Amino acid sequence: MTRWLLIGLIGLFCGTVSAQTPTFDRLELYYSQGHYLKVYKQSGKLLDKPEYDYSRVPAFYRALSTFQLTENKQWARTRPHALEDAKALYLKLLSTSDGQEVIENHLSDVAALKQDLLNRIGDLKREGNQKESDQLSMIVAELFEQVPVINDEVPIEKPKPSEEVVREFSFDSKNRDEIVEFAKQQLGKPYVYTGSTPAGFDCSGFTSYVFSAYKVNLPRRSGDQYTNSKKLKENKVQKGDLVFFDNGSGVNHVGMIISEQGEAPVMIHASTSKGIVITEIHNSEYWNKRLKGYGTFLE
Repeated sequence: MTRWLLIGLIGLFCGTVSAQTPTFDRLELYYSQGHYLKVYKQSGKLLDKPEYDYSRVPAFYRALSTFQLTENKQWARTRPHALEDAKALYLKLLSTSDGQEVIENHLSDVAALKQDLLNRIGDLKREGNQKESDQLSMIVAELFEQVPVINDEVPIEKPKPSEEVVREFSFDSKNRDEIVEFAKQQLGKPYVYTGSTPAGFDCSGFTSYVFSAYKVNLPRRSGDQYTNSKKLKENKVQKGDLVFFDNGSGVNHVGMIISEQGEAPVMIHASTSKGIVITEIHNSEYWNKRLKGYGTFLE
């Protein structure tokens, strides 16, 4: 009798664990798709159920989704302690071996979050919101200092530097190669928030600088560049056109296409962690899933 009871309990336990795995898979899927509010709500429900206490996965996605949602100012305004709550939850994960294991198994998600937070810090500084920028900078330093930055740039040899002067340029000539080569002369220049000179660039400062050399004035912010550009389908994109990215709260990054029309899109852009680099968009999990669309100012 005892033997059959034990076998039954083992079978019940195994069935329960098996049934719970799809639940965690859905959390991971929703998070990867940018459905942060859904992840926040569902992970919260799982944390309230004792049968899920055996795993740190709900706590992990609760913390990450909270960090992402705090970029939504309306959502954050009703939850003034959300950042500190997410920080405390993540620190709790770091304090346990099984929590550390969950983090290591989802390191790509953590690295992507770190990149998003670094991008947000730059935006906050540009907006003059020093208090929130400092708070977020301290959190990144405390929680994610050892997390590797996203490294998806293409190793391309820098062209020799030339004089940086405003050029006469006729777009009727379709001479897009020249503007791309000028952009490549900035490879390796550092990322600087609000930067728009070779001393340092942010993403929209870089595109604005390159285009201004050819007497094309772009709006200063990436979101405004997207709004004011002529939208393109990917198969129509050419060298010198722009590519825009959205992390779930609106366009927050821009790069310039340097690949030929019809080829897999490659961009040059100002990376928060690396400065001016070249990235193959579809080969980068981080940028590919945040791709918003393409636009041009060259027509």
